[in-house]
Amino acid sequence: MPDSLPVGITPAERRVLDLLRQGDSNRHIAAQLVLSPRTVESHVSHLLAKTGCRSRTQLLLWALAQG
Repeated sequence: MPDSLPVGITPAERRVLDLLRQGDSNRHIAAQLVLSPRTVESHVSHLLAKTGCRSRTQLLLWALAQG
């Protein structure tokens, strides 16, 4: 993932975003990162707010466009 991500994206959110780009579900992301699914949902919500995206699909498309 490039360094041109919006300011304020945490390393944990970046790891979630990397897995989201691979098409993983929240449950699968949680299992891979040893987090609860609710924590992943929280990270996704924060990413939505920080990127201005309105949905998980829009966030995925935004992440893919980032490279």
